[in-house]
Amino acid sequence: MKDELKKLGLRIRHRKVGGDAAPDKPGKIGFDELGNAKYEWQDDKLNEDSESGERARRKALSHAGLSIVDDEPPANAPIRQNPKGLRIGYDPYQSGMLTKKEWKPKRDLRELSKWIEMKKKLDQNPPDDEK
Repeated sequence: MKDELKKLGLRIRHRKVGGDAAPDKPGKIGFDELGNAKYEWQDDKLNEDSESGERARRKALSHAGLSIVDDEPPANAPIRQNPKGLRIGYDPYQSGMLTKKEWKPKRDLRELSKWIEMKKKLDQNPPDDEK
């Protein structure tokens, strides 16, 4: 059967069946009585609530290729533009300079108040032609 699958260009991958954690893994994901996921440690030493247990858990979960690095832009970097910020909303983690493409001209409110006063005067004083 293997030869027939190879002729077709297919291959077989053997899969390990079972819920046990692999021997190189410190534990597996399990579920409590409410259905919430929790991590079940394989070794009893990893279950301890002491400093040595904490150290053992950190060592078991550590990976040599991973590290925590702060991604800060250089001090003299220009501020990025955020064109979506005004449309979508303010996001402090992806903020930048909020700018519009085009600003509407400001309205002169003094002219508006003069027009309103003129309308009031005309409404109070009826024209002389109607008398």
